[in-house]
Formats: sequence, C-alpha cells, structure tokens
Amino acid sequence: MVARLKRSVLPSALIVLALVHPTKAQSLSGADIRELISGQRVYLSTPFGVELPLIYQSNGTVIGNISGISIARMFAPREAGKWWIQGNVLCQKWPTWYDGKQFCFAVRKIGINRIAWLRDDGTAGTARIGG
Repeated sequence: MVARLKRSVLPSALIVLALVHPTKAQSLSGADIRELISGQRVYLSTPFGVELPLIYQSNGTVIGNISGISIARMFAPREAGKWWIQGNVLCQKWPTWYDGKQFCFAVRKIGINRIAWLRDDGTAGTARIGG
C-alpha cells in the first residue's frame, strides 16, 4: 500500500512543484532589453496591488500616465521622460518624477511577458509587458 501511495503521490507532488517553482530567471543584455520593451507598454507592479503603465516608445521617449490612480493627485499624473540602454541596463530620466534623477535597471526575464528589475539604488520589483 505504501509503494502504491508513493507512486501516485510523488508524481503529483512533482507536477505541483514544477508549476509553483519559477523557472530560472534569464538575465538580459542591452540588446535583449531594447527588443523586449521598445514600442511596448510595461506595467510595473506596486506593493499597493496597482499596476503603473509606462509606454516605452521606440524613439527613446517613455510616457507614464497614472491619472487613473487615486494616489496620482500627489504627483504629476502624466509625464514624458527619456529611456535608453547603457551597456546591459535600461536607464530612464523623468523631468519631475523622482526629482528628475536618472535611474538604471538590470532586467531579468522571469516568464512569458514578465520581467524582474533591480534599480541601481537597490529597489527591486516586477512588471509585465504588453496587453
């Protein structure tokens, strides 16, 4: 009976483990990052359960529009900044958001249309691409 239980439970447990354990994150080169986000809408996940949409235009402009989010009243609700690739990181700078400070992000692919990012000040998060 124990052997039969092991044969039925073990495969099921392995399938569940494979589904919940994330695949190995894939670090991206600068060219990979450009190909992935250029011309795309990127939705940054927040601790508040809200996604912040950013549009990375192929001409190097990034547009953020948080006007539909209630906390946006405390910030400029819509702003256009610049983005570029520097080596193997994504950099961006906004005129007023983040006091106009430049930040750069290492980007890893963590699934289909999902990325994890690490900003040069140690802040980290995830985002989904498109849709």
